[in-house]
This record gives sequence, C-alpha cells and structure tokens, in this order.
Amino acid sequence: MSTLFVGYPRCSTSRKAEKWMKDHGFAYDFRDISIENPTEKELRAWKKTSGLPLKRFYNTSGQLYRSMGLKDRIPQMTEEEQYALLASNGLLVKRPILVCDKGVLVGFKVQEWEDMLLS
Repeated sequence: MSTLFVGYPRCSTSRKAEKWMKDHGFAYDFRDISIENPTEKELRAWKKTSGLPLKRFYNTSGQLYRSMGLKDRIPQMTEEEQYALLASNGLLVKRPILVCDKGVLVGFKVQEWEDMLLS
C-alpha cells in the first residue's frame, strides 16, 4: 500500500505536515482535498482504521463549517447524513489526513506522526 497524503495546498497545517514528511524522507501520493473530495466509503474506512470519532474528521476552524452553522446542526444529524455531508465538500474535512500501512492520522500533531511513522 502506498502512502496517501490528503491535504490542501493553501492550508498552513497541511504545508507543515508535508514538509515534515519530506524532511523525514517519506514518499507519498498527494491528493488535493479541495479538488478530489474523500468519498463516503473512504471516510468510513479511515474512521474505522483511525479509531477516532466522526466529529474529529470535521474542519471545525474552516469558513465553510462556520458559515453553514454546522456546530449546531451536526448533533441533530444521523451518522449517514454526516458522512454524506463530509463527502460533499473536501473543505469540510479536517486536514491533513495520512493513510498508510500503519494506520490513519487526521490533523498534524508532530508527536502522533513520529509515534506512528518513526517507531
């Protein structure tokens, strides 16, 4: 399995994570989340593999999330509706997402990335 790095070129956190990957010599396939949305199937698989709650996959600091009032809407939504919503626009999804043999990471926390990739 090749390593998939799902990011957004205009996102500073994605750029930091990508720099970290390059600095540590990791090869990966880059996917621009604003052009190629994660599918519902991918999101389900990534959630299962990561062990994270679905709410961790939301880009809660994004303009789109705020403008849609999702903070108040999500608690009333079914899981099915949430997956459909996340798959509808990549900018609703937290980034970066790293998908590799060892697991799935959402967001960039250096310690998490070191623990998974350097151990």
